[in-house]
Amino acid sequence: MQTEIYLDTNATSPVLPAAAAAAMAAMQDGFGNPSSSHATGLRARALRERVRASAGRVVGAGDGRLMFNSGATEGIQTAVLSALCAVRERRARGEACGDIVLIGATEHKAIPESLAHWNRLLGTDLELRVLPVDGDGRHRLDVLRALAPRAALVCTMAANNETGVVSDLRGIEAVLRDVGSAALWLVDCVQALGKLPLDLAASRIDYAPFSGHKLYAPKGIGMLYVRRGAPYTPLMCGGGQEDGQRSGTENMAGIAALGAVFSALERGDTFRDGAALLACRARLVAALEAALPGIVFNAPLAQSLPTTINFSVPDVASATLLDLFDAAGMRVSAGSACSAGKAGSSYVLDAMGVPAWRSAAAVRLSFGALLDDASLDLACERIAHCGAALAAPMPVAGTEPAIDGAIDSAMLVPADAAHDWLAAHPDAIVIDVRDLREHSVAGTVRLHGRAVRNVPLACVADQAPQWLGATAPLLFVCRSGARSARAAQALRAMGHPGAWSLVGGFALAI
Repeated sequence: MQTEIYLDTNATSPVLPAAAAAAMAAMQDGFGNPSSSHATGLRARALRERVRASAGRVVGAGDGRLMFNSGATEGIQTAVLSALCAVRERRARGEACGDIVLIGATEHKAIPESLAHWNRLLGTDLELRVLPVDGDGRHRLDVLRALAPRAALVCTMAANNETGVVSDLRGIEAVLRDVGSAALWLVDCVQALGKLPLDLAASRIDYAPFSGHKLYAPKGIGMLYVRRGAPYTPLMCGGGQEDGQRSGTENMAGIAALGAVFSALERGDTFRDGAALLACRARLVAALEAALPGIVFNAPLAQSLPTTINFSVPDVASATLLDLFDAAGMRVSAGSACSAGKAGSSYVLDAMGVPAWRSAAAVRLSFGALLDDASLDLACERIAHCGAALAAPMPVAGTEPAIDGAIDSAMLVPADAAHDWLAAHPDAIVIDVRDLREHSVAGTVRLHGRAVRNVPLACVADQAPQWLGATAPLLFVCRSGARSARAAQALRAMGHPGAWSLVGGFALAI
């Protein structure tokens, strides 16, 4: 089985072994409710507060508040609700508070969607205005200076999830100070944690949400920083947990895991430091440049996170690159994981004024601070293989069969049943319908020990006559099951009753 190289940590990360162990210990031994007054509850409460203190030191929370929650989306909702409730209250008192909200053009969609939602529900009727960015992806400070006097809330991110561009937070703060703006300031710090130095209490930032799963903690745990004196309205009320700031029994397993990550950050003995991360990126950039002629990097590397590379290749679609990298065992993405399943260009790159072809063809490679030398070496080697595969001439093929109506579930083999299905059909022919380039970079391909033959989807019709006269079952396989379903449907339509498709493809079956 091919070794997987995970290069999509801006989407999510694996869980640090120490974090997994801490979570398990919290579930098995330290399972108490921190609101309970007995010894078991007191121990859970002590753990929670140790983690809070460690988190506070890492992000420089000072006398600000840190509340544990389910992740950045909840933190953003809470911050937006707090800011807009404050606007409504100030208006009721006859105080000036601004009539617009400035939203960075490249913000994660959770920000504008949350603002639109709460602006409507609360009836604040604020005008939601886009704060444009320049060609490097940084906020236009001249526009901010012009609009800040009217702003009730300013929303910017510390670092962009698609491009890795690091915002000029000091420049933004200086503008807000110079114009005497009373606007509240929300900064999405999700991608900054563990990658950029943070000293929140020394800044003017009012709200800063974080997600644990972007930095080796489990999904479902995060936190929200609130500056001392900043208005706050709980999103959830109930049992009064977190001193009444966020009700609901705390996720102690998640908090314990997050604590292990913060402890590792404080010790400095687990993750690569900034210089080492820059060296890793330099090697990957060199490998990409050597393998992919004409490659263009969509954000200036000098102003980006050391762990993020966003690039486009002339005349090569992002889907082609993603399929090729995936076949080579490298997991990358096209833009944000939250919208990568939607076709079209990147709104982040569009906002930067990147040419349309680059925006539509963009690929994001992001690695974590646990990347080891062996994985880095292997990634560079596989990038070279992918480049060679792209450069090789492709054989002339026919037309790929299209889906004709709904897929008949009777011809689908579930991934978890593939082993037994193959055992029950020893004469079955397993056919990989990925294109020749994908098949070539995948190395030796076998499915539960069975040899796999490559017939690209576009060649299936040409190969069909030799299969139609035989009785052997045909099991078509691809990366995810979409192309194989088209192949199986086409063969059945031609009269082969034993054509099957593997649901989920190689992604689930191996």
